[in-house]
Amino acid sequence: MVTFQFVPFDSIAKLNSRKRVNKLLRIVKNNKIVILEGRLTPEEEAHLIERTMAEISHPRFSGIELGRIEYSQKYKGWDAVKHKLASMLVGERRGLTVIGPATIIDKIVNNPSQFQLFMK
Repeated sequence: MVTFQFVPFDSIAKLNSRKRVNKLLRIVKNNKIVILEGRLTPEEEAHLIERTMAEISHPRFSGIELGRIEYSQKYKGWDAVKHKLASMLVGERRGLTVIGPATIIDKIVNNPSQFQLFMK
């Protein structure tokens, strides 16, 4: 059985980067596929991969697969200013991130027109 766990970004927004990564990795290590509302920063993704590599020797954990969908929207006028200000304050978080155990997810294909999740 495959289990998906939706994680609203609000539920991890107040956590620092280390705790945010730890929480997501804990879910994945319980053989669940995380669907995160929003995106991690490049630094958080790097930390997640780093932590995964450090723990990959565990017999029941063989790593993760990660993919993201980014929304692109063109803003004009005052909306562009508001969007830019919000991005500077909290980072660009629009999108969707999928993180799952490598024992369940074979690969994630992400291109501009589609997002495909291949499972074993």
